[in-house]
Amino acid sequence: MYKGIQHLHSGIAYLALLALVVVIFYMLIGSLSNREFTEKDRKIGLIAFILSHIQLLVGLILYFISPLGLEMLSSGSAMSDPAARLLALEHPLINIIAIVVISVGYIRAKKLSVSRAKFRSIYMMYAIGLVLILSRIPWGSWFG
Repeated sequence: MYKGIQHLHSGIAYLALLALVVVIFYMLIGSLSNREFTEKDRKIGLIAFILSHIQLLVGLILYFISPLGLEMLSSGSAMSDPAARLLALEHPLINIIAIVVISVGYIRAKKLSVSRAKFRSIYMMYAIGLVLILSRIPWGSWFG
């Protein structure tokens, strides 16, 4: 079960990152072209929103069933090893913050009335979330 959830977490990561990049560019183009923010635009933003939240949920499940997550943090051994600290503390914490930032951007866009502000809210907050996520991906696990 652990390996299956680990593979699911990795697979959804590719989809979520791709969706974030596509939505950021789509919303940036929408903002620069001064077009009206439509229901279609909201749904496109919702795709990355949902995928990033599914990724968070699968990641939290993985964190609590993994021998690398909570146990390393509670034993105290993770803080002296940078790779272990990344997996046990930095990756989960920063990614939770990133999902909160993405959520704020999407929810804020729904409440705004000006189309350009809606586009801007989504692309700026999603971009900040993407940078946070990319900063704490364990790249050694992906390519090593």
